[in-house]
Parts: sequence; C-alpha cells; structure tokens
Amino acid sequence: MDRRKFIASTLWLSAGMTIIPAKNLLVNRVYHQMKPIRRNVGIFTGRGGTIGWYADSDSVIIVDTQFPSSASMLHDEVRQFSSGPVLTLINTHHHADHTAGNTYFRNLANQIVAQEKVPDLQRNMAEMQNTESEQTYADVTFEENWIADTGSEIVRATHYGPAHTSGDAIVWFENANIVHMGDLVFNRWYPFIDINNGASITNWIQVLDTVASQSDSDTVFIFGHGSTNYGITGDVQDLNIMKNYLAALLELVDRSITRGDNLDDILNHPRIEGFPNHVSAGARLSLRANIRAAWQELNGHL
Repeated sequence: MDRRKFIASTLWLSAGMTIIPAKNLLVNRVYHQMKPIRRNVGIFTGRGGTIGWYADSDSVIIVDTQFPSSASMLHDEVRQFSSGPVLTLINTHHHADHTAGNTYFRNLANQIVAQEKVPDLQRNMAEMQNTESEQTYADVTFEENWIADTGSEIVRATHYGPAHTSGDAIVWFENANIVHMGDLVFNRWYPFIDINNGASITNWIQVLDTVASQSDSDTVFIFGHGSTNYGITGDVQDLNIMKNYLAALLELVDRSITRGDNLDDILNHPRIEGFPNHVSAGARLSLRANIRAAWQELNGHL
C-alpha cells in the first residue's frame, strides 16, 4: 500500500468533526472568572475557549463567545465596566467552543465579524452534527484584515493564512498592546490541529513567527487554551515555545518518514524532546493526535 492510501486508511477524524470532547474543554465548569488586564481590555473564562473583551463607557467589543450560558454570564459581568451596547462580536474561528454563544448575542450585537471562511466551516460542522438551529453566523466577513476605531482603542482582526484551521483570525487591541490569539496558542497543551478543516502546521509556525516579530516585550497575549500551570495569558516567549513545539513535531515526523518508519512506529513516541511541560487534554489534544496530523500534512492530506 502506498503512503497516500495508507494515511487515508488510518484517518481518525471524521470529516468535518471539529468539536473537542466536552470534558476536555472543561465545559462542565460551573465557575467563571472576569479579569481586566489593562486599558479596558480583559478576559473571561468559563466554558471553552478564552473570551476577550473591550469595554469603555460607550461600547463593548467581544472576542469569541463559548456557549450560550457562559455568554450570558459574560454579558452580565461586562456591564460592571460598560452600560454601552455590544458594538461588535468577533469570532477567531468556527469551533463550537468559540461560536456557540453567538446565538445569545444574536439580537444584542450590532455585528458579528469573522474571517470569510468561518461561516461555511461553521455551517458544515453544524450540518454534520444536526445543530443548524443552534447557529448564529458572522454577518460581516473579511479576507485578510478588519479594523475598527472606538475612539480610545483600535481593534484589528487579521488572517495570516491557514494554521489551526483555514479561517483563523488574530485580534489586536493596538493601544492596549494586547493580542487575542484564539486557538493559535494552546499554552503547554498539545494543540488540536484541524487538518479536516484546512489546518497547516507549516504555516502555523510562520504565523506565530510573524506575530512574534510584530509584538514587543510589553505585549500581552491571550490564548484560547492553556494548562493549569501556565495559564491563558502570556508573552512572546510563550508564542515561541508554541512555534518551536510545532517545528519539532514536523521535524520528528519528517525524519521518521525519511527513515522509513510507519505511522504506528511514530505514534509510539512518548514525548518530543525539549517540551517536558506539554500535557494532554484528551485524545484529540495529545501527542499521538499531533503526530497523526503532521503525518497527514507531510503526505499531502490537507
């Protein structure tokens, strides 16, 4: 069996399935936390991917929505900082732990913004899971850049090409010097690499390198997910660790393929040297899953 057919026969992700198991995203947590960072920008944790927010006296901008119940909690909490309307909701990508709460904001947000691929990716996933009635999609999309000026903050969403998915956006709060990375950083977690929806480990490395070069020592990064010991905010060093991990992953798999190892041999690697603090959060967020995704990418199965 040639390499291409072998990979096809060993695919473990059902086409279009992108929701990480609930227990791995801590969706059953009953607590939440609202934390300001600086200059009217902060984070909210609850059920799923980290939410970013900007709230001044006149308006609110929200980045990602988790699930309807936690979106409601966020809205209640943000009112302590602003009584203004939700001007904009931005989705960093289509996965349900970042978009399911859109429905709560359907009649509250003036607009929902996402990279142009996100609505179709979200719709395809919903069709496969029979959750079409639970979806609210972006009504404003962009190819590479979207920007808004609130008067006291400039908010920019930028698509640097495929990485975690084919439709990722990084959100810059330029005056606050805070950057929401979405799921382009799983801080010391083995990441979810959504090959079925256009992920590219190769370009993901380049994206992290580019964003690091555009930041400085004072930049605060918000991460979609992070381990207990390292958290969901950090600095450029955390970006570089994520980048270096992905590069080491590709190097390991490429070297093994060149040596003639089969996939089962490579999957048995217990750890990638130099990254002792990475942890698994379930089958899809594991070294085995990452190795399989890298194998698929290097063999042309994007």
